[in-house]
Order: sequence, then structure tokens, then C-alpha cells
Amino acid sequence: MKVVHIIEALGGGVYTYFRDLSTFFGDDEINKNIETTIVYSGNRKEIDAQKIKSEFSNGVNLIQVNMVREFSPIQDLKSAYQLVKELKKINPDVIHLHSSKAGVLGRVAYFFLFSKKKLFYTPHGYSFLRTDTSKTVRKIYWFIEKSFQVLFGGTIVACGDTELEIAKKIGDSRLVRNGIDIANVQEHFAPDQNEKLTIGIMARITAARNPEQFNQIALKFPDFNFVWIGDGELRPLITAPNIRITGWILDRKTVLKELNNIDIYMQISLWEGLPIAVLEAMALQKPVIATNIIGNKDAVLHNKTGFLFTDVSELESFFEILKDPKTRSEFGENALARCHDLFDKNQNFKQLLALYQE
Repeated sequence: MKVVHIIEALGGGVYTYFRDLSTFFGDDEINKNIETTIVYSGNRKEIDAQKIKSEFSNGVNLIQVNMVREFSPIQDLKSAYQLVKELKKINPDVIHLHSSKAGVLGRVAYFFLFSKKKLFYTPHGYSFLRTDTSKTVRKIYWFIEKSFQVLFGGTIVACGDTELEIAKKIGDSRLVRNGIDIANVQEHFAPDQNEKLTIGIMARITAARNPEQFNQIALKFPDFNFVWIGDGELRPLITAPNIRITGWILDRKTVLKELNNIDIYMQISLWEGLPIAVLEAMALQKPVIATNIIGNKDAVLHNKTGFLFTDVSELESFFEILKDPKTRSEFGENALARCHDLFDKNQNFKQLLALYQE
């Protein structure tokens, strides 16, 4: 069986997801029956496009096709045309599209193959959930998702439980949760020894991750240290003196060391799919404080692995509880156990493999 994955947004948590996917499907035993190709765009700043081939398994094929994040009629037509050419060469049995842009371009390319293939689509966070766009734009995104599903068919593979509930309203849907390489992440675990309580986030500094609110929280709690692991176009919004921004770190070991050095992980996203960074923080036994939104609430169990909040005013009591190292340790152990139960990449990729083989 030949399986092709198409992804434009190869950055952040999606990069980690695909690196782990390549390791699983590139395994010699699985590779005997499943030939995997990943078609990707290497335009994201948070990745080193030159390192992809060295960091991804040799057991999968990698093809780079220029795709851009924003709507660009001329470039999008070029990208779709290139996808058609590559798909015709491969002649896959299964096509799996990831994230909104590849979902559109990939389905256009699929149409021009003029032959029926198994088609899957994982949104990794629907575009119509974005809150940095107008209601009209969100309605357009919803219409595109719904109409493309009706026109081209296929199965939506939701990456989280709440995304599944939304996907069911659009079309035929299944659940295969995001997962991580727990053992690999755990290798970087060491007990924290911070003199001041340190709260961190790992993400691109974009509207989706709400840097303005992160800055507001840091100003409200000047006695704590805050760390933003990453960089991005909205960096100027972060001005609080107790926030350290690491900038882009392209070495994974260094990233996980930074993540391990915090006491509490904070995910203040405005919209999500199922955030890999939160799962990695949980695997490092960090309690997580997160906005009570889709994705976050699928990972965090309130008052057991962390806390969910809707207003900044709630944070004072949560920080007070988590000042206690024993409580943080207890929450962290619960978080790790939840990762093993629901978010183990091997367990979840086996579900994906079974879906392809149905």
C-alpha cells in the first residue's frame, strides 16, 4: 500500500508530529507493507529546512513542494499543479491531507487524478475557529470546509475529541488523537530547581497564541519569571521585564531542556487542534494552566493535571495552589499518566494504520 501525506504547515507541533510519524511508518517492519511519502513545504521560519532529511526517518520518501500559508491565487495554482504531477508519479492508494491549506490544495489535486483513492483529512485546528478574523471570514472558512467535504468526500481524521464533535457536523469523521514520543521526551526530565516560580510557553509568537495576554499575565505577577520558548512576528507585543524570549531554537534537545526548566506550562491559545507542546510539557511532568478552549480541554484535566481558565482573574488562586512543589509534582505525575493513557504516538499511529487498511 502506498500512502502520501501532504502538509503545508510543517512547523511547531506539526513538525514534531510528522517527525514521529516518519519514525513510526519508516520502521522496517511496517515499511514492508506500507510505503510512506511526505509531501511538504519547508517555508516555516521555526524549522531548518536543511535538517528535515536528517531528522526524518530514511524509511519514508520526502518531496518538497512550494506551498504558502496565505491565500495566493497564482502560487496556489502552481502548488496544486505540482501536487498533481507528484501524485501521478507515485499513484498512491491513500492520500492524507493535513491542515487547512493542504486540505484545499490536496483535494484540488486529488480531483485531477481522475481515479478514486482513499482520502483522509486532518484539520489540526479548523480555520473557522480563528478569532483574529472577522465573523464574515470565519463563515467563508466554514463554507470552504463544508463544501470541499461535500464535493470531494473522504474521511475527516480529528486529532482531538472536541475536534471530532465539530468534524461530525461537516462529514464522515473518525478520531485518532495526536500523540508524542513519551520515552524520548522523558529522557530530558530532571526535577526543577528554580528560585522563583517560572511559567513558560513553547510556541510561535502569533495571534493564535495570544502574546498580548501572556504579557498582561506577566505584568500582573511580577514576582514570577516567565519564558516564551520561540519567536514570531508579534514579538513586539511582549514587553514585560519578567519575560525572557528564547528566540528560535532549532535544536530539539535544547528546546526540551528549556521546557524542562520551567515549573508550570501555560497555554493561552485562542484556538487549537490538540497542541503537541502541551503533551510534551505533560510528559515532562509539568502542571499545565490553559485557556478553556477546544484542544486544551482535551489534554488538561482540570484540578488534576492542571487548570483551565476563561479569565485572567482566575489565575491567582491557581498559581497559589501550584506554588507548592509537592502539588506540582502530584499534578505532573497525573499528567504523565494521562499521556501514557491517551497520547502515546505508537498507540495512536497504530490506530491510523488500521484506518488506512480498512
